[in-house]
Amino acid sequence: MQKVLLDIYGIAPGHTQGSYSLILSENDGVRKMPIIVGQYEAQAIAIELEKIHTGRPMTHDLFVTFAKHYNVTLTQVFINKMVEGVFYSLLIFDKEGVELEMDSRTSDAIALAVRFNCPIYTTESIMAEVGIDFEEDRVEKPGRPNEEAKPQKQKSFIENLESMSAQELENLLEEAISREDYLKAAQVRDEMDRRNRKH
Repeated sequence: MQKVLLDIYGIAPGHTQGSYSLILSENDGVRKMPIIVGQYEAQAIAIELEKIHTGRPMTHDLFVTFAKHYNVTLTQVFINKMVEGVFYSLLIFDKEGVELEMDSRTSDAIALAVRFNCPIYTTESIMAEVGIDFEEDRVEKPGRPNEEAKPQKQKSFIENLESMSAQELENLLEEAISREDYLKAAQVRDEMDRRNRKH
């Protein structure tokens, strides 16, 4: 079975409220594979990619801590089948030289992959079936909703960030993290980073 190595390309707003498209791209090619995930799943992936400190460990962080305590390492995620548009994945672990496999939701598998820093694979047959060319301007950084694809309310929030003082941004970031709204925290962090790059 031919495997295709994937990278996380970005996260874009989905067509329905609260859904997101996690976009994976083949490491050695141009095809991209979108996977629909919920807001919680998108946040779980984005906060690790962006290294946002959550204050309390997320469920996936607890899993990583537990696994490492017992010398278990996630060596790869394998998106091994698709049935009626639903992707299925295997977690492949190493426990002191012994390989273990576990079924997983694909969104959870990828959230763990970014925490273990392990490769993500799919099959050539899946990529041939669902792989597409995505428009570059439709995809933002992980965790960043595309402004034009969101309602005006979301665009107003981003515009408001630009008019806030540095202290106001710091306060808003702390508030978003305390409320565990990590997608909003990522947007605030973007504005802070943008200002830092100017100086």
